[in-house]
Amino acid sequence: MTVHALTTDTPLDEPSKIAEIVVPTMGDQQSTTHLANGSTAALLLGAGAQDDCAAFRLSGDQVLVAGTDYVRGPKFSLYEKGFISNYDIGWYLAGANISDVAAMGAVPLGLLSVVRYPKNLQDDDFAELMEGIRDGARAAGAHNVGGDIGTAERIILSASAFGVVEPGNILARTGARPGQVLCTTGPTGLAGSAMKLANAGVDIRHRKHSALLSKWQRVAPRVTHGRAFALDPAVTSCIDTSDGLKGAVETLARASDVSILVDEATLPIHDAVREAASELNCEVLDLVFGDSVDFELVVTVDAEAVDALSAKFGQSDLDFHVIGRVEAGSGAGLLRGQDTMPIPGASWKHA
Repeated sequence: MTVHALTTDTPLDEPSKIAEIVVPTMGDQQSTTHLANGSTAALLLGAGAQDDCAAFRLSGDQVLVAGTDYVRGPKFSLYEKGFISNYDIGWYLAGANISDVAAMGAVPLGLLSVVRYPKNLQDDDFAELMEGIRDGARAAGAHNVGGDIGTAERIILSASAFGVVEPGNILARTGARPGQVLCTTGPTGLAGSAMKLANAGVDIRHRKHSALLSKWQRVAPRVTHGRAFALDPAVTSCIDTSDGLKGAVETLARASDVSILVDEATLPIHDAVREAASELNCEVLDLVFGDSVDFELVVTVDAEAVDALSAKFGQSDLDFHVIGRVEAGSGAGLLRGQDTMPIPGASWKHA
């Protein structure tokens, strides 16, 4: 993280902010992305060029994927309570958007960010926000290559992430087939647990809650997992858990017109989520499946290929868990022993 020594008490105007904070923060942006089929995507003009648009040279056969998400900025209750900083919400903006690119099996190329800020926002705070966006993108292998900066009544954040993938390797939500198994890249419910504890008046800066809070502070899109899934023909559908695990499973089942059953006995559950359930006096599965923005990936995989895929991730010390199966039919449910019941928890509701 870069620390800027900005001594003026009067915030810089927009052109000065761009020249003195944004361009130095973004640095020299040079990168060339290589796909498995030999295609390349080279960044020609990034944020430092201060041109009308960023520019990439695309060579070979490839598919461009793009997505966009609005982030509430200071309207995050965790921000308002002082648990996450300007740097954190900048990182969150980058990570949340790049997660959608990872879920498509693509290599992230860049991020276009919209940053609106009140005129009285101090330059140190603005710099911290921009550094968070920069570092969040870099951590996922991408650059913040441009976008829009201007004033508003409060901080407003939005971004569009884009990446490239080989034709035929793109992952969608519609490929699940009966006989496959359901897998995930890690435990869920951590981010939701942090939010619920904070809203209940708990100081989640305590060390025992660090794993929960870090899900908000340092979003980590599963790019490595996504690329491995894209390059394995046994993986046929994918979605991230930005709306919670329940929402992800139900969406896959609906999009693919299949029935998906999650096995309670195989669910990975983080100890911090169990402790949060105890503090909140609620069922742990309500947290695991609920509206938690953990940004894990959920995929369907041919049963005979699971062991090899699991071993591959194990060699890289990456999480990979089998959590259920795909059957003919429709809908989604939870297996508890020999019984099937509705999946507990509540998914994120988009207004």
